[in-house]
Amino acid sequence: MATNVKILIADDETRWRRLVGDYLRNEGYYVVEASDGQEALSLVRSNSDIDLVILDIMMPVMDGIEACQAIREFSQIPIIMLTAKNDEDSEVMGFVCGADEYISKPIKFPVFIARVKALLKRSVSMRTTVEVAGICIDPDAHTVTADGREISLTPREFELLLYVAQNKNIALSRQQILSAVWNFDYYGDARTVDTHVKNLRMKLGEYGAALKTVRGRGYKLEG
Repeated sequence: MATNVKILIADDETRWRRLVGDYLRNEGYYVVEASDGQEALSLVRSNSDIDLVILDIMMPVMDGIEACQAIREFSQIPIIMLTAKNDEDSEVMGFVCGADEYISKPIKFPVFIARVKALLKRSVSMRTTVEVAGICIDPDAHTVTADGREISLTPREFELLLYVAQNKNIALSRQQILSAVWNFDYYGDARTVDTHVKNLRMKLGEYGAALKTVRGRGYKLEG
């Protein structure tokens, strides 16, 4: 039982928030709740032991997108966006703001729990330091540096970079990346990999050029 893992759920619908919370509590997680994005932001700021945040997009005071962006200004805690919206623009917006997962209601709870477990596992995984193309990746500290400068990445971006670095100079298909990085049967569009690669390149700056597009295949990190 995962009694030491604390998960924050932010949703303005009390019934739905408690339903999701009950599923997580049944898995042994400790759950805290917020009724809007502002309250969620305050809880993350004041509770350094929160391990995962689940944000609904449509909330009063501060919506999930705004809350996610605000949290990303000071924390790389894993974030799942949970919403009734099911269109591509909303999904892309969720990832661009720094979310690691985007799950649409109604939730398939066995899949939802599997995603929660996979995301938590990746965020605490222990691996040796990897250095490629001037980039140093420290999985234990969950940091990325280049020329001594730390680069802030979301947990998903971190895992993507680590995976391509561990397979440097190998052309990896989008499906290979989804299977390895997302670590479950992903039912969304494989183009989500493209969105994450684009964001990763932007954050890496000049070092992002080493992350090459392989036409008809996917991506590879040269080093």
